[in-house]
This record gives sequence, structure tokens and C-alpha cells, in this order.
Amino acid sequence: MNGTLDVVDSVPDAFAALVAAELGKDRAGGDSLFLSGGSTAASCYQRLAETGRSVDWGSVDVYWGDERCVPLDDPDSNYRLCRESMLDRIGPPRTVHPMYRAGPPGDAAAAYQRDLAALESFGIVHLGMGPDGHCASLFPGSPSLDLSDPMQLVVATRDPRDNNPHDRITLTLAAIARARLVVFTVSGAAKHQALAAVRSGQDLPAGRVEAETVRWLVDREAVEGTSAG
Repeated sequence: MNGTLDVVDSVPDAFAALVAAELGKDRAGGDSLFLSGGSTAASCYQRLAETGRSVDWGSVDVYWGDERCVPLDDPDSNYRLCRESMLDRIGPPRTVHPMYRAGPPGDAAAAYQRDLAALESFGIVHLGMGPDGHCASLFPGSPSLDLSDPMQLVVATRDPRDNNPHDRITLTLAAIARARLVVFTVSGAAKHQALAAVRSGQDLPAGRVEAETVRWLVDREAVEGTSAG
């Protein structure tokens, strides 16, 4: 696997501490944070909102790493999850860039590609990992994993196995590789098999992620495959 693996008692606590420290550094031009979705992400963002009081959110641009092609207020929207768990609880970021608003997925992906093209550097990209080893909306067997153009940063996609619903928009591996820091958060025994596969070098999407620095924050249940309690 690429990067450093840290086994932690609390993934949300470790995430909040790491991201708050990174965002708290004085960087000319501010910083950017790419958000994710899922229950672990929601817990991480709630904790960051509670503990990240030292962060100058007015210097942070907020983006998304992937999104379902649903309305912003849909229960399945990553934007809604992030707004309710964090964005509504902190001082307003400098800018907020929802990944999907409306229209055909391909058009929305092209619009986000243009949005990111103006970004001088990618700061922090937060990723989860599914039980199938997917990250962002890069699914096993998806053609988006094998794109050869390093300038293609965003694509419309769908899970070819139909295990995950909705048309999607996602960062490509080339886009994620531009990040200063990628933070994976993996929690629970249900992720054990995928985590073990990535650690052993099996070709899963999460195992292909590269960046300047990659950190894996995982709990003991994910490492050991046993439930807490």
C-alpha cells in the first residue's frame, strides 16, 4: 500500500487533529480541503467542527472528491452530509464548490474540471474506502481507473457492478495525485478484508492512490476484523 498506516483508538479524533494541524499552518494563498461522504466521514467532520477552532476557515476553499448525481438536499448527497456535519457548524470557508448541482453527469463533470483547472495546488484530499476497495467513486473494474490523460481531473462514472447506486462524479487518480496530503479514514470490521487486500498489494482502487503524502487512519476493528465491545 502507498503511504503510512496509523492504527488509532478513534478515527474521528485522529482525523480532526491531523487536518486541523495542517489547515492551521500559514500558507500563502490559503489552503484547499476536498471532502468525502459516508458515516465515517460524517463523524470525522463533526469532530473537526468541534475541535478545529484554531483553523482560519476564511482562508480555506472547500471542494469534494466525489458526489452522487442527486439534488443538493437529497439524503444521499455528499454535499448535504458535509454541510450538516461540519459546514453549518464552522465559520464560513472562503469558498465552497459543490460538485454536482443539476444536469447530465458529463456536463457537471466538465464544469468541475474547469473549476479545478483554476486551482493552483491541491491541499488535503479526504478519502474513505468501501468494502470493495473503492475510494472516491473509483470502483473496481471502472474505466476511470485507467485514464491516461494526467490533465483529466474529473469524470462522470457509475459502479460497473451496480453495488453502489446513482450516477457519480469523481476525481481521477491523476487529480488525487496532485494533493499535498491524502487522508484515508477506515473504520469498522466490515472494512477489514478490503484493508487487508490493499496492505497485501492487491490491485484495488484505494491501493492505487498516490500523492505527496498519504496517511491511513484506521481503527483496530478494521485491522483485526473484529467488532468493538
